[in-house]
Amino acid sequence: MLTIVIVLLAIIAAIFGVLLGYSAIRFKVEGDPVVDQIDSLLPQTQCGQCTYPGCRPYAEAIANGEADINQCPPGGQATIIALADLLGVEAKPLNAEHGEAKETKTVVVIDEQTCIGCTLCIQACPVDAILGAAKQMHTVIASECTGCNLCIPPCPVDCIHIVPIEQNINTWKWPEPDGGHAAPKAG
Repeated sequence: MLTIVIVLLAIIAAIFGVLLGYSAIRFKVEGDPVVDQIDSLLPQTQCGQCTYPGCRPYAEAIANGEADINQCPPGGQATIIALADLLGVEAKPLNAEHGEAKETKTVVVIDEQTCIGCTLCIQACPVDAILGAAKQMHTVIASECTGCNLCIPPCPVDCIHIVPIEQNINTWKWPEPDGGHAAPKAG
């Protein structure tokens, strides 16, 4: 009788071992899901204004408690609120030390007549939105430009200018309602 119980327990243990082994392989979670959620809320400009080399490293720093949620100027207050909701912390204003949020989205343009082809702006662009070659004219791919303006400080001839994104069917947004309207009185 004792041998039957031992054999039965060994069979049950083997079955559970196989199930656990299968589950470990089948349901393996790669990376940290919290980091993925934080990263999905960030604007993906990879501008480095938050002092991290891109949005993913900033998301990892937030998840590890090494960075605050208010360091992303391109994301602005909307991103800070979304991060606060996700993490269950209180929203705070954007840290001015990292830049300021823009009311309207912008891109940069290069004055091609003034450009000397030094390539310093190409090296500074985190998203490779500037085309050109040494001692040749440079230009900006507007659809790739995130408006981080990191290419402006290294330019020795000040030929890079900030312009608002043109409104078209893809960039137009419905204006937010004014909060100052009183509700109609019941008659």
